[in-house]
Order: sequence, then structure tokens, then C-alpha cells
Amino acid sequence: MSRQSPHKEVNRLEFERDLWSREFTLVAGVDEAGRGPLAGPVVAAAVILPATWANGGFDARLVDLNDSKQLTEAQRENFFQIITTHPDLRYAIAIVDAATIDRINILQATHRAMNEALAQLQPQPQHVLVDGRPVKTMTLPQTALVKGDSRSYSIAAASVLAKVTRDRMMLEFDKKHPGYGFAIHKGYGVPQHLAAIEKLGPCPIHRMSFAPLKTKQPKLI
Repeated sequence: MSRQSPHKEVNRLEFERDLWSREFTLVAGVDEAGRGPLAGPVVAAAVILPATWANGGFDARLVDLNDSKQLTEAQRENFFQIITTHPDLRYAIAIVDAATIDRINILQATHRAMNEALAQLQPQPQHVLVDGRPVKTMTLPQTALVKGDSRSYSIAAASVLAKVTRDRMMLEFDKKHPGYGFAIHKGYGVPQHLAAIEKLGPCPIHRMSFAPLKTKQPKLI
């Protein structure tokens, strides 16, 4: 059952409400997951909340929605299910693989994923709330919000979709490339992962442009 929650949701709808009040009814939040790891893709998601929520009807199940890093895995999975099945929400997810990251660099790959996610939304958003810094390649009007995933429900929703999608992919990669511990650390450069790379060498989903893999590349070739 959906109902307005008059307390917790107010601040995290501040930016959406401001845009909705200025006739921007299609406002998308966009965020990414996986910029820092040594392996795996970068994933971006975009979510549009209904402008009708400006005047009530906010789904109480989403009141505690926040930056995905502030949520437990169980909470993320629960919110993922709600967001992806909600009849009033629109969303899209885009993935850029490790080979492309190596070819165009992680910043460009992240921006490509964001733009591809937004491009999937039809009709196109009239304004985008971006987590972090402005995206120069984005052609849609945008507002960049530092720590936006904890300040905007739209961005928080995108954060959860990107994080859960990427984590699920890393679980599958763990089966395909055993021994690295992808299911545990999701590709980040923790000691266990670095030790596995030293022992096994890189696998096809490792980012060879990232240190310390970059410094090992000539020896491997």
C-alpha cells in the first residue's frame, strides 16, 4: 500500500520537488557502481520517480531508501525488488565492461554508462540529478549533487539498482573465474584479491589499465 510519509521522505525529495514545481515532470536520478574495483564492469542506473509524489502518495516502503553503501545487502535486494516492479517508477540500467574501461579510461566509461542508462528512458528525462560531479558529455540538463545518493531519493534508487546489478554480476564471475574471491570483495583491491592476482595472474575481467595490474602487464606479455 502506498501512502505519503510526511517526515523522513521530505528532505530526500527536496531537489525533485523543486524541479517538479518548475514543470519538469520527468526528473531522473543517475548513479554508478564499480568505479574503483580492479575487476569487473562499471554499472550505471537511472530512475524517474512520479511527479505526482510531490503532493502525496509517496510509497512508504521507500522511506528508508538511501545511498546503497549505507544499506545492508538484504535492504538493497528489498529496495531493488520494489523499484524494479513498481508500476509508477521508470528505470534503466547500463553496463560497460572491463575491456572498454581499459580502452577509454574509467571516467569516460562511467559517463558512457550513465548516458546509456538515460538514453534507454522513454520519454527522455527533462532534467537529471547526478551523483557527484557534472558529466560533461551529458546532453540533458543536469544538476550535480555531492553525496547525492544520500540526498535524493531518485539518485538513491539509481545507486541501489547499479550496486545490486553489479554485485550479482560479480557473483556470476566468481563461478566463471574461481580463486579470486569475486563473490566476497566484488573486485576491489583487498589483500585477498591482490594475493590471488599474484598467484593466478589476471583473468579476462581484470582491468589491465589499473595499478597494480598495469605495472605487471609488460611482464605478462
